[in-house]
Amino acid sequence: MIKKVSEMNSGQKTFSNIGAVVIGRNEGERLKRCLTSLMNKLDYVVYVDSGSTDGSVGVALKMSVQVVELDMSKPFTAARARNEGLSVLLESNPQLDYVQFVDGDCEVQNSWLDIALDFLTVNQDFAAVCGRRRERYPTATLYNQLCDIEWDTPIGEANACGGDALFRVSALTAVGGYRGSLIAGEEPEMCFRMRQLGWKIMRLDAEMTLHDAAMTRFSQWWKRNKRAGHAYAEGYALHGNSSEKFNRSECRSILFWSVALPIVIILLTTITPFFLVLFLVYPLQIIRLTQLYRGRWGNVNLAFIYAFSNVVGKWPQLLGMMAFFKNKKLGYISQLIEYK
Repeated sequence: MIKKVSEMNSGQKTFSNIGAVVIGRNEGERLKRCLTSLMNKLDYVVYVDSGSTDGSVGVALKMSVQVVELDMSKPFTAARARNEGLSVLLESNPQLDYVQFVDGDCEVQNSWLDIALDFLTVNQDFAAVCGRRRERYPTATLYNQLCDIEWDTPIGEANACGGDALFRVSALTAVGGYRGSLIAGEEPEMCFRMRQLGWKIMRLDAEMTLHDAAMTRFSQWWKRNKRAGHAYAEGYALHGNSSEKFNRSECRSILFWSVALPIVIILLTTITPFFLVLFLVYPLQIIRLTQLYRGRWGNVNLAFIYAFSNVVGKWPQLLGMMAFFKNKKLGYISQLIEYK
């Protein structure tokens, strides 16, 4: 049974047993906000830079943050960046019990570390805790709004967390950190391995970070979904045969809506063109999902936007899946799919 978060003590808490690892590339002012939000609370912060050309390394050094510059001659992944940052952090500060991972385009909310530490201190069987990641400018673009909806995951015990979360060092050590070769989906994959060892993951109803997606173009949305499809496929290839059938339902859904159903309809139209009417199943699915999400958020516009994205997003996700399996068959290393 999950224990309740205890009442916080009055006064400022000290975080001598928490460090932070920030990853980023060309985040500019967003990185400065991110590092400031952490240094207001923590003494041990490591920034891992992935070939920035905007002076990000200089910004971090000026703020007296320990900097790790990745060797860009090796394939870059966020997972590799987090692992290298974690290694440097713990080598310098072996006494740390917890690590807050943060993406460089996020700002940590002032109360988050208090709440997260309080929870993990009380609940020793939990490896990680996350809260609400929220978009800084949710209404600036349709794509930012989609991100903000996506971050609003259910409260309670979860299967995984995202890029921002407070982790227990002992749990990270037990699984050997992130799988550095993954170009996406590294957090759910690592959380899966943690859960296989008996650890749990928690999502609290608490403000955690402000994220700046800065998504303004359809092509960015398309690439982001393509990356998600690649992550689903690679996760399934790694753990799909487990008792949990990791990522199987996501892969099946992509294949059903983007491949199997269209092929069946097209084959039926060779009998009679009347079967073209079956393509109406797609708008009907959007309507069905809109009603479902409307009950969750109480906003029909948001519900429709998210439903439409979920249905249409199956095709770029299919391309991501195909890219993974093609590379796997040919023995190639998948290249990072970046949307910004």
